[in-house]
Amino acid sequence: MTTDLVKTLADLKEKEVIKIVESRLSAGEDPFKILDDARSGVEIVGKRFAEGDYFIPDLIYAGEILKIITDMIKPNLMKKVEVKRLGKVIMGTVAGDIHDIGKNIVVFMLDVNGFEVLDLGIDVPAQKFVDTIKETGSKIVGMSGFLTLAFQSMKDTVEAIKKAGLRDEVKIMIGGGQIDEEVRIFSGADAYGKDAMEAVKLAKGWIGG
Repeated sequence: MTTDLVKTLADLKEKEVIKIVESRLSAGEDPFKILDDARSGVEIVGKRFAEGDYFIPDLIYAGEILKIITDMIKPNLMKKVEVKRLGKVIMGTVAGDIHDIGKNIVVFMLDVNGFEVLDLGIDVPAQKFVDTIKETGSKIVGMSGFLTLAFQSMKDTVEAIKKAGLRDEVKIMIGGGQIDEEVRIFSGADAYGKDAMEAVKLAKGWIGG
């Protein structure tokens, strides 16, 4: 059943994916395990895109299927997690990048773990991050990017936050397909997360949750 969901999602078969998720939820399976398999399927979609087998519309469609899955399992996850609102986290895919599958998984996991997430969407200009920090008082900013051009956008956004006099007031984490420690140093962010659970761990550590 595990491989069924991974393969079916990777092949973008929406109706079959829904049936598999419904079946696994009915059987009382751990919703975190279902989400983990969905993430594995999405990773294959990302690889097929990188290899030229899939295109932007396929990535968007995979994101839509993932949203359906998260909507299906969220009620079960909320039962498993004792949710107390821990604080606000600003999330967005940086300017020039329209990939949001990874960001959406992080937003979802932060949400079910008790954070109020302000999702700015994709292709977010640096000034939008700055304005949202000012408007909300959020102490955590998460920036996502899949393309290599996102590295410069992340650096530019951190610089904009610094110029606005807000850098000492926020913790900044970055994540995405090719993000590593080298990119973190280049961008000036405080940390990078290799996956959604790492992002949750970072946020909890920073906010004292």
